Amino acid sequence: MSEILMPRLSDTMEEGVISAWHKKPGDKVSAGEALVDIETDKALMEYEAYEDGVLGEILVAEGQTASIGAPIAILLGEGESAPPKAPAAPEAAPAANGQAAAPQQPAAAPAPAATATVPAQGAPAEASNDTRSRPPSSPLARRLARENDLDLTTITGSGPGGRIVRADIEAALKNAPAPAPAAPQAPSPATTAPAAAEDPDVERVPLSRIRKVTARRLTESMQSTPHFYLTRVVDVGALLAFRKTLNEALNPAKVSVNDLIVKACATALRANPVLNVSFTEDSLLVHKRVNVGVAVALEDGLVVPVIRDADRKTVSQIGAETRELAGRAREQRLTPQEMSGGTFTVSNLGMFGIDSFTAVINPPEAGILAVGATRKDVVVGDDGEFTARDRLTLTLSVDHRACDGATGAKFLGELAELLENPLRIIA
Repeated sequence: MSEILMPRLSDTMEEGVISAWHKKPGDKVSAGEALVDIETDKALMEYEAYEDGVLGEILVAEGQTASIGAPIAILLGEGESAPPKAPAAPEAAPAANGQAAAPQQPAAAPAPAATATVPAQGAPAEASNDTRSRPPSSPLARRLARENDLDLTTITGSGPGGRIVRADIEAALKNAPAPAPAAPQAPSPATTAPAAAEDPDVERVPLSRIRKVTARRLTESMQSTPHFYLTRVVDVGALLAFRKTLNEALNPAKVSVNDLIVKACATALRANPVLNVSFTEDSLLVHKRVNVGVAVALEDGLVVPVIRDADRKTVSQIGAETRELAGRAREQRLTPQEMSGGTFTVSNLGMFGIDSFTAVINPPEAGILAVGATRKDVVVGDDGEFTARDRLTLTLSVDHRACDGATGAKFLGELAELLENPLRIIA
């Protein structure tokens, strides 16, 4: 017999929510088989069993939260049975004046309860773990259905094999009839103090786990990491022309300006790893691999999937991988490995029309690049003539413990040179 513990599925995870059990007590479990869906601060992931056995008992029901390392189920070996739970021993009344307490008389048997019995604390209700009658569905669809009190058996899946996916849940919510207003009830005479009513003009929206973790980590970053900021306006006329040439040659594959910026950052970090570092109390960790994170905004928070070895990949490879990771992020299907190990981050708000902004460093990295929108600026040339140029603003946030202003400025200058001479990015 062994305990199945809540695993650590991401570097920022402190607790997880059981989204759905794929097995019920008494079912056989094989190593490598999906056992349970766990919702973390960043994603919804399937957790696989590490060994063969029989699921003896579920300790944390669907929808409940458990801390990392807490038991969530009992796995039995072949021929084993779950040990019986020992009844709680009655507490003896304390003796008066050092004398033994008199034996208590047995209490009269209570009258049978008129209502249904309540499951023991921590024991999941049978219906919540009955996965055999539940139609096939994605983990995200099950979470959305649970949050909106939808019965999956009433929904027709449009995915492969009739699998219920997110679009089916959203369609069911859109077509659901409005709930009937509750009948007014007479106030209870036992209630004397009026309940404190919330402001009707204010809607209270509970924080998602991603939003909570994002808030905590960024607050820690701003409080513990001394930021300084360097801003530079870059002429990207040649970069835009280079991108157009690439897309014509790669058709139908496409690369974006952000893909070129990610590749340029990786190239600059490889040539001069001044910002490819992490600060610790007694040393500076210089990373030998260049892993660039790309910030992706979701409805309920921010995640940063990582392009590993970005300096060794082509621009088209970076573009394809970025699109795939961003899509998986929006579907909450990123794995912990895809969101960890970054050494530098790029955050781009140019597609929202933002000219410039400052970004908060993502620890333990030492730098993050904020990218604004490309815009037409009137520039005075060396000959005194006015010309319209395509330019964008880059703002580099740097951990001052790991890098000084002059070295940070040198790095940003080298990055600007690459973007203004884009052939050097792939040279």
